[in-house]
Amino acid sequence: MPNHAIFASGKTSVDAGDTPRGPSFARGLWRIAAADVSSGNTVLLLHDGPATFDVMCEAIDNARESIALEVYILRSDDVGRRIGERLIAAAQRGVKIRLLSDWIGMRGIQGSYLSGLTKAGVSHRVFGAPGLRSWLGLIPRDHRKLLVVDEKIGVTGGVGIGNEWIGKTKKHRGHWRDTAVRIEGPAAHDMQQAFDTMWARSGLKGERRGSHRRTRRVARGAHLDPATAEPALVGIIEGEPFRMRIARALQMQAISAEKSIWIANAYFVPSWSEVEALIGAARDGVDVRILVPARNDHRWVTMLTRRYYRQLLTNHVRIWEWKGEMMHAKTSVVDGRWVRVGSTDFNPLGVAINYEIDAVIEDATIGAQAEKMFLEDLDHSREITMRSRVVTKR
Repeated sequence: MPNHAIFASGKTSVDAGDTPRGPSFARGLWRIAAADVSSGNTVLLLHDGPATFDVMCEAIDNARESIALEVYILRSDDVGRRIGERLIAAAQRGVKIRLLSDWIGMRGIQGSYLSGLTKAGVSHRVFGAPGLRSWLGLIPRDHRKLLVVDEKIGVTGGVGIGNEWIGKTKKHRGHWRDTAVRIEGPAAHDMQQAFDTMWARSGLKGERRGSHRRTRRVARGAHLDPATAEPALVGIIEGEPFRMRIARALQMQAISAEKSIWIANAYFVPSWSEVEALIGAARDGVDVRILVPARNDHRWVTMLTRRYYRQLLTNHVRIWEWKGEMMHAKTSVVDGRWVRVGSTDFNPLGVAINYEIDAVIEDATIGAQAEKMFLEDLDHSREITMRSRVVTKR
């Protein structure tokens, strides 16, 4: 494992010769994913749960005005109590705190844990409790992981609030491998707006049919040129039911990639359009690599994932399986320049049904760090070949 768990970016200019001129990154994210892009952000890549929880606690401890926390997995275990104690202390010193959790993701939580938070002044809403509505309220889910403090610092990625990420459970032998990102700068305001939207949605008894499909705001940041704008450029993509925004972002990157597309994904069951985008890039000479878990907390997902191996491998896509307890990250790095860290898995639930959030970063420094992290993960993984027994026929 790496000797350090936090990878930082400085606001240093990238040589113009290494960055394509023109605002295609920002404009593309707006046009295909309704994502605003901002410049001048400082970004930290966070390796695994312990580093992520340390950063989250530090941000909560330093909060002065507001804290917005949105989580899918929320438990009243060691990690949950650690975060809860920080929230209670912040509420007691007058910080406005809103906590949004998913009904399925918080099953089994202790009532005393939640009552302690609310008594301290934390406003709590639950998303998606079952009811007499479409799909009995069981889908879509709020699968997002998001912390925003004072609208200045945001943390997002795949890390939930639970002991799985520190390896202190009876069921799991080690901690889950995951990645998150800390963003300080104007992109944190975009993350706050994303939270506010879900907070308002969770307060409605029933969402108006089709309301999630409307995008009425004007573009912001679409003009930014990565060759001249202050790094890091960050776009916040809000995945919403039926919008397929992350899938289109992947296809945009597959079109633009010249050297490499490296993807780590926990529950990899892509659509055929996503498969064809990756195959097309690989057959055009792009180094396409996919990292998935060998052991999955949902074993049936592994069986589905392996059914894609034969077609991917025969078309020059390389595949690795993580040998540790569980690889839960949802990341990608393209050409060492575009980095995605978020909550979206490449499967029908993640791409097309659930509410998700991802940060897409344009920065060569962060890109190099993400590539280094990916290669270190491959050192703890096994490459799959056509001779591997796990390759199944379709």
